[in-house]
Amino acid sequence: MSRSRHAALALLAALLAGSPAFAQTSDDEPVLPAGPAQDQSIPGASTPEPKGEGFWDRANLFGDVGGLRSRLIARGLTLSLSETDEVLGNPTGGRRQTVVYGGLTRAGLAVDIDRAFGLPGGTFKVTGYQIHGCGLSLNALGGNLHTVSNIEASNRGTLLGELWYEQAVLDGKFTVRAGQLLADVEFLSSEYAGLFTNATFGWPTFAATVLPSGGPAYPLAVLGIRVKARPAEAWTVLGAVFNGDPSGPEREDRRAVNPSGTAFRLSDGVFAIAEVQYALGSSDVGGLPGIYKIGGWYHTPRFDSPRRSSDGLLLADPLSNGQVAARRGNWSLYAVADQLVWREDGTKDQGIGVFARVMGGPGDRNLLNFYADAGVTWKGALPGRMDDTLGLAVAVARFSDAAAKSDSDTAYFTGEPRRIRRNETVIELAYQAQVAPWWIVQPTAQYVANLNGGAADPARPGRRLPNAVVLGLRTGVTF
Repeated sequence: MSRSRHAALALLAALLAGSPAFAQTSDDEPVLPAGPAQDQSIPGASTPEPKGEGFWDRANLFGDVGGLRSRLIARGLTLSLSETDEVLGNPTGGRRQTVVYGGLTRAGLAVDIDRAFGLPGGTFKVTGYQIHGCGLSLNALGGNLHTVSNIEASNRGTLLGELWYEQAVLDGKFTVRAGQLLADVEFLSSEYAGLFTNATFGWPTFAATVLPSGGPAYPLAVLGIRVKARPAEAWTVLGAVFNGDPSGPEREDRRAVNPSGTAFRLSDGVFAIAEVQYALGSSDVGGLPGIYKIGGWYHTPRFDSPRRSSDGLLLADPLSNGQVAARRGNWSLYAVADQLVWREDGTKDQGIGVFARVMGGPGDRNLLNFYADAGVTWKGALPGRMDDTLGLAVAVARFSDAAAKSDSDTAYFTGEPRRIRRNETVIELAYQAQVAPWWIVQPTAQYVANLNGGAADPARPGRRLPNAVVLGLRTGVTF
């Protein structure tokens, strides 16, 4: 997409920003997803149903386009296009203070194979991204763990997202999906966490840090196959196998092997993940709805071990180019909980919801060994703004003991002072204003403590990077 196109979209959002209520997204893609890969509704940040075809009431900015959209859907074709733009700045903290712009254009095509070709239960989908602007974490905060924007990516440009075919059988109780897939669409997700813009509340920092290239998550999909079963109304079982590295091995020139997401690699080991979900209550009637998940993943390649063995003996000099023993395989276990704890009488999803996630893995082969996040959202907190959502969330990632020992080893062998990394914490306060069904405006404030675990500030030897305050404004439009 050209720069003039980006400027036009940004200008359009700016011109509309002063206008009253606007809102709605496509049926399966909210304007502001938990992560840019998500394609499911988010109770904590869900959008209202369109109230008509008036400009401020319809589902999409362009409406039905003279009936074209309805005719395509009747033939099994659903097109989607959305634009997310944001401005972020850190008035204090990090390596330097600055203000950046970032944007994400997301396009998709879904084909109902039954309507289009008469094959019951079949679905085809393809999505793509155009990532523009730059990221605050990479450019100002020193590349901290909890990336402050879930649309920030190091490989900017035009990328293929997902490209898959899914077949459902047994009245939809069992489905198989195969092709170029993103794990963060269905696995490890917290629905109420979808309100927040820090990337860790989508695909958690633990997975993004310990998996090669961040794992099969936005922005790079990988070849894989996923099976899904619903043995009972309240139970769902998911399992998937993916290629082990979205980017592949790093080349000597350090350029990405798969910069556009079209390499379709199958030679980088195996990443396998499984999850069991239990849903209780109902979003329409009965008790308060909630969903609880437990899962785990395993990754097959070999991983360099830390500097010290379990008995404390030094395995290798940190200056010897990392010639240490390697561990085969890597794994993690996790749990996720989302629960609506109070609902406004006579409403479907207006009320207070809470979420929590916890996960961990072996510290003898990972930079991190523990992660947890939690938060609360309140949809309809302000009188007269029943489709707006207010939220507060916190996440913490703990460096493994082995990583801390590596820091002390390096200080010992080099004779230079080195800070021992412990943990990094982020707190985010967000308010999502549903201006219209097709438009959201969202101010956010974040506080990032112990950047990179309290790593040293290159500009001030012996001192850690200052804690950062991050302020931002995001707008999302569904066309």
